[in-house]
Amino acid sequence: MEKRTSAPARVLATIALLGALLVFILAISSSLGGGGSGGSHPPVSTARGPRQTNNGHTPAVYVVKYGDTLTSIAHKTGVSVLRIQTLNPHVDPQILISGERLRLR
Repeated sequence: MEKRTSAPARVLATIALLGALLVFILAISSSLGGGGSGGSHPPVSTARGPRQTNNGHTPAVYVVKYGDTLTSIAHKTGVSVLRIQTLNPHVDPQILISGERLRLR
């Protein structure tokens, strides 16, 4: 006996497969920091210039605290992420260690 599948079942199976692929891609993208506020490291934006701190003085070094990211340090100190990375080439931006000292000037 030969079973025959209908055309609508094939179309629905294809749509379900494409939907699952889309969900998979979105999950991977968000876990790599590509979207939303749920990521551990927000995307880096270099379009704006550095912000000034309240007193306008940039410290020479910054001591990393638990939970800091390069972006959060840039916002706190007014030094751009690119400048922090340039001054600290040995630092892995994905793995900041508490107590590590980063040059800012």
